[in-house]
Amino acid sequence: MMPHELLKVVALVSVGAHPVTGRPRRAEQDARAVELGLCLAGKHLHLLHAGDAESEALRGYLGMGLAEMTVLQQPLHADILPALGSYLGATDAQLVLTGSQAEIGEGSGMLPYLLAEQLDWPLVVGLAEVESVKGGVAQVLQALPRGQRRRLQVRLPFVASVDSAAPKARQSAFGPAQRGQLQSQKVAVVEDMLLSEASMQTARPRPKRLKVIKAKTGAERMRAATAKASAGGKVLTDITPEQGAEAIFALLKEEKVLR
Repeated sequence: MMPHELLKVVALVSVGAHPVTGRPRRAEQDARAVELGLCLAGKHLHLLHAGDAESEALRGYLGMGLAEMTVLQQPLHADILPALGSYLGATDAQLVLTGSQAEIGEGSGMLPYLLAEQLDWPLVVGLAEVESVKGGVAQVLQALPRGQRRRLQVRLPFVASVDSAAPKARQSAFGPAQRGQLQSQKVAVVEDMLLSEASMQTARPRPKRLKVIKAKTGAERMRAATAKASAGGKVLTDITPEQGAEAIFALLKEEKVLR
C-alpha cells in the first residue's frame, strides 16, 4: 500500500548483534519493522528506542531514510516496559511495530505481549503485511507456519510483532545515518529485579529430534522399513550390550542428535 501520512506509526528498535562477530548492529527483525513502517507512513514514521542513547548501532535505522529517533534513556538492567508504556500512552500512536525478540540481552520475546497488555490494545503476532487501513480498521496478513497466511481485521490502535516474512529491510546509507538526530529524553527508571538476579548464558541450539515414521497401514510400514534400510540402516542380532550401546551412540551422532 502507499504511505499514509495520517497514519501514526511507531517502530520500536533495539541494538542487535552480528551472529558471527557479535559486534553491535541494527537488529534484523527490528529493521523489518522499520521497513514496514516506512511502507505505511513514509518519512512520518516515528522511531523509538529505550536504552543507551550513545550506541552508534542505532544510526543504522536512521540510515534507512529517517531524520530522527527518540531515545528514552534507560540503564542496562532497567525494566523498559513502564517507560515505553507511559510514552506511547501519552501519544496519538495508532500502530506500534516491534521485532519478535531482541538479539542481545534477555531476548524473551515477551515485550510485545506485555506492552499490548499495559496499553490495553490488541496484539497481532507474526505480521507480514498491512493490506489496507480504512475507517479505523486495518486489514493485515499474519504469517503462519509453512508459508501460509491468514487475513485479519483489527481495530486501531494495536501492537504488532513483525515476522521474518515481512519485506526485507533496505540497506542503511552512511550519510543519512550520520546526519540523523538521536533525540534523548530522561524518563523514570524502574529496576528489573528479575533480570538483576538472573545469570546470563549463551543460548545453545536445540537438540535435533529423530524423524518419527507414522504409518497406519501395513503397506506404509513396509515402505518405511525398506526406505530406512536403503538409507544405510542395518539389523543387529546376537550382540553384546556394549556393542548395542556403541551402535546407538553412532546412530545418534549420524542423525546429529549428539555433537
